[in-house]
Amino acid sequence: MKKSKLFLTNGIILTLTALFMRTIGISFNVYISNRIGAEGMGIFSLVMSIYAFAITLATSGISIATTRIVTEELSVNNKEGAKKVVRKSIFFSFIISIIAGIIIIILSDFLVTNCLHSKVSSKSLYCIIIGLPFISMSASINGYFSAVRKVAKTASSQILEQTVKIIVTVYILNLLLPKGLEYACISLIIGDVISEVVSFTYILILYIIETRKMIISKRLSESYTKRILAISIPIAFTSYIRSGLSTLKQMLIPMQLEKSGISCELALSQYGIITGMVLPIILFPNVIITSFSNLIIPEFSYYYADRNYTRINQICTRLFKICLIFSIGIFGILLTFSDKLSMIMYGNLETSYYIKLLSPLIILMYLDTIVDGMLKGLNEQVSVMKCNILDLVTSISFIFFLLPVLGINGYIIVLYISEILNTVISIFQLLKITKSKIKYIYWVIIPLSGAFFARYALNFLDITSTRISTLIFQFALYIIFYTIFLFFTSCINKKDFKL
Repeated sequence: MKKSKLFLTNGIILTLTALFMRTIGISFNVYISNRIGAEGMGIFSLVMSIYAFAITLATSGISIATTRIVTEELSVNNKEGAKKVVRKSIFFSFIISIIAGIIIIILSDFLVTNCLHSKVSSKSLYCIIIGLPFISMSASINGYFSAVRKVAKTASSQILEQTVKIIVTVYILNLLLPKGLEYACISLIIGDVISEVVSFTYILILYIIETRKMIISKRLSESYTKRILAISIPIAFTSYIRSGLSTLKQMLIPMQLEKSGISCELALSQYGIITGMVLPIILFPNVIITSFSNLIIPEFSYYYADRNYTRINQICTRLFKICLIFSIGIFGILLTFSDKLSMIMYGNLETSYYIKLLSPLIILMYLDTIVDGMLKGLNEQVSVMKCNILDLVTSISFIFFLLPVLGINGYIIVLYISEILNTVISIFQLLKITKSKIKYIYWVIIPLSGAFFARYALNFLDITSTRISTLIFQFALYIIFYTIFLFFTSCINKKDFKL
């Protein structure tokens, strides 16, 4: 299959899978938020930020190392070497995940008292530890499937994982929720851990079946330990700093909100509304960008190793254009339909207010996702991490000083500062390497005009129904108006749809 068509096919598979899972996930998120409330979502978000840090400790850049080295070995038809890389990566993943678990155990009392406001006990953190080895080892195997461009296998494991997670969580939550907020959090974590165990078992079986089909030529292969560590250690080091700062940032938000004069419960509720209810909606369509961003890494690695800078420039230019047009369209949709979405999903307009405030960030968030993927494929993953660390240090500084004075509005300002800083630096790095150029008129100004054209065209039709079927119909109309405007202004043409 032609490489561009294979890339598109894999992208479609990952996108459809991600959209399905995110749709189920956000529906599940609505169910959870309605069961445990805004304060519960705030506590759970804090627990999950610790979980994310533990996962970062456990994975340590091994997945990216696996993808890059397997891609390089297969490019010279060294299949035995590729298999050896995966075995080494799985071993390292397991050892590091055990160390990560020990660290969480040592810090558990401190985390519960100072970060979780003593709303839950160490039991929640102990449950997290169980899943770390399975998450870490799965990351190595998924790195292999990403390198060989067989993402359907990864996609199927993700669907299985999400399905198991929802079924198990709902069952356990119904049993334990009457016991209080802590047991609600434990239910959510146990559901996630069990799903990770099932997913790892499944993806491991797929990997064994896949590699048994390989025709291995007798060829000397190196130990690969140094190559794996050479890639993973710098990523791990910067990832630890980044994830640690990110966790600190999440912990500080409700603490500093409380200093603005509100109660701990209200601070956790406001934090829960934004992180647990609004941001999932804002980031929902980003699964499309994320899917292709993950596929870009091996693609760019291949062209970078081949020194095909012309092709890198071509792909970079097209991805910039597509991402900007897509993200601006999504910005317009959420700005236009925030009230109806909030009422349908959460039964209130409070979330709508924050969706409107944060919707412009969609353009920056989505663009930053695709830019980071391209930079990682160009062996600039350390630069990406450095940028993220700078962003987090800046954000933490503003959180510390702004939130006690401005409250939740200070957090909104911090989000804008963070995304602008991160995206601008990342774009500058990418343009410097690829020599690509952004056509601001056709990629930014005209799509923004199209977004508002579609918005006012729908307002002119004055469709007032709040039924889901009507809302879906309005989404479709918006997309049609937006696309027609882009074609009419020559922002997009038939060439854009050719591979």
